[in-house]
Amino acid sequence: LVGVEFKKIKRSKIFLILFAATLILWIPSILNANMNFNMQAEGISPENNFFIQGFMGMVWFMIPASLVICTVLLNQTERSNKGILKMLSLPISTTKLCLAKFTVLILLAAFQMVMSIGAYYICAAIVTHTQDYNFILEPLYVCKNVCSIYAAAIPMAAVYLAVSTLIQSPIFSVGIGLASIVPSVLMINTKIWFAYPMSYPFYLIMVAYGRAAEGVYETQIAWLPWLPVAVGITILALVVSCMRYGASERR
Repeated sequence: LVGVEFKKIKRSKIFLILFAATLILWIPSILNANMNFNMQAEGISPENNFFIQGFMGMVWFMIPASLVICTVLLNQTERSNKGILKMLSLPISTTKLCLAKFTVLILLAAFQMVMSIGAYYICAAIVTHTQDYNFILEPLYVCKNVCSIYAAAIPMAAVYLAVSTLIQSPIFSVGIGLASIVPSVLMINTKIWFAYPMSYPFYLIMVAYGRAAEGVYETQIAWLPWLPVAVGITILALVVSCMRYGASERR
């Protein structure tokens, strides 16, 4: 089923969108590389500031926006050609069909994470050459942070899938998804930030910022009640998606 889903998007522009989003994100970091030296007064090294500032834009906007667009495109690809009717006519449960779509969604997110790591090292190498200063961090540190960001984005992906399943109109689905990105910056500073999945990746990058620059933000991850709430939200969103997948077409 996952292979079938990938065949559906083979000729779509999803991969091009993810590549363009990753590329656009790092261009300002190259152009404004000299500003990283101004943050030494805050107690953060230029190389750490380059990494965190680059990924801060990604976790706040690019990852959520990419998930919203990919989710809508995955649904619209089969709705535009009435492919969903053919899928529903197969002797396969709608739950498996929906979970296959979710699997493709998180695999696309993983693909974006890999591209982001590659883009970071290319840009860090360019800036190292232009600024005559080593901006390249250890691969273990970079991969660890990026993998944690990816894991934190999974509940958000489940929520966006549920929204796209419940709302048939792609315009409203994209609008609600993009609108949900804005409050994430505010939510991480509240006591109930763990109840808002869109803030999870941003929370982690701020914890990394706090560890790199003492006094800027908290340095310890509040696993409780975050972890059980995140798991609960993911399961609830997937249950809703599976129950409502193809509901309008089955009527």
